Formats: sequence, C-alpha cells, structure tokens
Amino acid sequence: MKLLAGGSVFDVRSGQVAEADVVVAGERIVAVGRGLDADEVVDCAGSLLVPGFIDCHTHVCLAETKKDPFGLPRSARPLSAVPVLTTLLCRGVTTVRDAWGADAGVRLAVERGWVEGPEILVSLRQVCTTGGIGDHWGPRSGPVDFFGDPAMPDPVFNGADEARAVVRRMVRAGADWIKVAASGSMSLGRGVHDVQITEAEFHALVDEARRLGGRGVMVHAHGARAIEAAARAGARSVEHGTYLDEDAAAAMAEAGTWLVPTLSVTQSDPDAAAPGAPEAHRRAVELALAAGVPVAMGSDNPERPHTEVLREIHHMSAAGLGPGGALRAATWEAARLLGLSDDRGEIADGKRADLVVLHGTDLDVSALDTRIRAVWHNGRRVS
Repeated sequence: MKLLAGGSVFDVRSGQVAEADVVVAGERIVAVGRGLDADEVVDCAGSLLVPGFIDCHTHVCLAETKKDPFGLPRSARPLSAVPVLTTLLCRGVTTVRDAWGADAGVRLAVERGWVEGPEILVSLRQVCTTGGIGDHWGPRSGPVDFFGDPAMPDPVFNGADEARAVVRRMVRAGADWIKVAASGSMSLGRGVHDVQITEAEFHALVDEARRLGGRGVMVHAHGARAIEAAARAGARSVEHGTYLDEDAAAAMAEAGTWLVPTLSVTQSDPDAAAPGAPEAHRRAVELALAAGVPVAMGSDNPERPHTEVLREIHHMSAAGLGPGGALRAATWEAARLLGLSDDRGEIADGKRADLVVLHGTDLDVSALDTRIRAVWHNGRRVS
C-alpha cells in the first residue's frame, strides 16, 4: 500500500479543500483521512490532490489527419494517437470520451497496455443525415470516404429506420457512445443553425442506443433549435451548445441533458472564431448554469493543440463555473455524464486511484499544466 501523505484533498461534492492523507492499494483508493499509515509513503506536503481529469469530448486520432486527410495511409490515424495519449496522461487526463476518429482498436491498445494513455470510450464516427458533417461526399471526389474501413462504418442515414441501422452498425464495430451531428460546422462555416435531424430520427437514435446496452447519445449542436430537439429526444449530452437560448436550456434541464461546452474552440483564440461566437458561447454557459443544466469538461482538441487540454478548465471557470465548479465539471460531473461515477471522479474509498497532485493547495485553475507535480493512473504513478 502507498500513503500519499501531508497534502490537501479537493472534495468534488462540497467544493471544499481539507488536509487529508490518501491510501492506495493496487488500483483503488482504500482510505482518505488524517493520520493514516501505509508501507510506502509519498510526500505530498504543500500539494492539492484532485481526481484524474476526464475529457468528455476529444479526438485523439485526428491531429495528423486534419493536416493531410487524403495523403496519409489509413494506419497513420490510429498510430498518431500514441503521442496524443501520452500528452494527455502527463497532464492528468485519465479518462477520455473520443468524439469520433478513434476505433475500437485504439481502446484495445490502451486496455492491453500496448500503449500508455487514459482509458478511452469511443464513438467511432459522427453519424449524420445526407450532407451532414459526417458525410464526406464532395463535388470533386464524390462518395469517397477517406475515414471509412471495416472498423469505422458508414455514418450516413436518412429516416428513422436507417437511424436505428446506423446505431447498430456503430455498436457492432465497438462504439461505447453514439455521436450525432445535428447541426452544421462552425469550423467549416456552414449550417451552424440548421436542424439536420428530424424528431423521428432523433427518437430512433436515442431509443436504439439505449436498447443496445444502455448506450448514450452525444449530439454535436451549435444552434438553439438543434440543441432543444436533442434534449427533448433524450440525448445524454449536447456538445458545443454555442448559441443555446433560454428555451433550449430549459429543455436540457428538464431532460437532465449535460452540456459539454468545449469553450476552447471560441475562447482560446477569440480572433479566429466566427464573429460574435466567443460572446455567444459564454452567454450559452451562463444560461445553462442559470437553468440548472449540468456541465462537463470537453476540449474538442485538436481544435487547439492537445498540450492545451487543461485550458478548458480555465475557460469554464471564467464562463461562470468558478474554479471549484470547473474542477467539478472536469472530474465528478464528467464521471456522472459517462456513467462512471461509481468507479471514479472523486477521491473516496473504493474509487479508482486516478489522482493529480498539484503544487500549492489553492483552487487556481488559470495555469493548471504548470502546477502538475505527479499523476497517478490506476494506482500507478505515470508522471
């Protein structure tokens, strides 16, 4: 057993910081309190212990593909995840939900220890109707799917029956989550306020995902009406939510739908964002919080370099969550969204020993990457 001694612990439920020791045995936390003992002592004096961070919206395989989507061999996509996973783990990110790009083989490589990195939940592709952002048809190339292979099934559907079929295709290929593109793309500059999924299609997607192992649906949506429709259909989370309004926020609160705002997209470099988007995005988070919508962390990297992943926590804090609320969104709320709160997301007896040790005992989140002293994943120190 190992004793992380002399530090302070952030309680994600109360938002308070208190002096406490943490005892780890194997992959689990077995005790939290004062005056504890164990075989091996790790000095954490002057440090703050927080749970491992959870990024609910990232793309671990897309950094190189975005640079050269047509020219790279298909094998380059999963291999490009290797340095990304190392980067995330060294910054204290111990669990990720990949929002498309990683296949089940990347998840397997981490599970088997072939590659070191956070635990990965995969969605494979972002399913969409014809012409949506997951449809890679082009006027020059035609129906050329440069992401497609047997491990990454066709994501395009039309109508409720095909919506059920596309969910089945993704689940057959190993998807943990179903990612749905309900509006256009801000980065592509088109269809941001569109509603590209019908009510019947939304309900079919959500129902089929639930029937197949209780899977959740995560919905890419910028415009308010697409957000509202996703919530009313029972989507587990809305991604981005840039132009969310009061009605959409109310629908999300009523349905218990999480917002994963991915603020880094508009806040890290406001001058590069669409006109008015940075202000609208912050306002969306304010409206969500006022309505009681739960918020979880998601970076949407590589929109920004993966090295900047923890800037998302700072952006959430600045948008109204405050430092404690932002840390909660990156740990406990993220674990709740992913259905993993029985296993991780807080420093408590029986939970998985995913821990980040920060220099200093305050809750300043403005430059978290400079404060990391050590990272523990599954009870083992990895950084």
